[in-house]
Amino acid sequence: MAGPSLDVLRAIPLFATADDAFLERLSADFTMRTYAAGETITVEGESGRTFLVIDTGEATVTVHGEGVGRLGPGDALGEMALIDKSARSATVVADSDVRAFQLPVWSFRPLIEKNPEVLWAFLEAMARRVREVEARSSGLQQQ
Repeated sequence: MAGPSLDVLRAIPLFATADDAFLERLSADFTMRTYAAGETITVEGESGRTFLVIDTGEATVTVHGEGVGRLGPGDALGEMALIDKSARSATVVADSDVRAFQLPVWSFRPLIEKNPEVLWAFLEAMARRVREVEARSSGLQQQ
């Protein structure tokens, strides 16, 4: 099975402004991965080496053991791993069977280096993600 469609990729803020040629090359580098209901998709604190886009199914996101969100079709996770293979900021567990498209970090870097126009959207998405994490962190500290 091919990677995610161009429409699915374009719906991800990270790739919203990318042209079709970039998205086609990116899509070709994804592989399919499945997770059974109850299976852990990512573990907070572990090194991230993949970016994932959920195709089907739902998952719960927790930070420090507290539920902070849910993911479903079209949602993405692991953007920070694309930059620096940093520790996962959250644990994600499949609530139902999940099928996801997975992109390894080593596939992304050469594409972004050849397509700097995508870099700005990527930076904006990262800034949003950092603000979300800071907001969650503040909320947890106030409790």
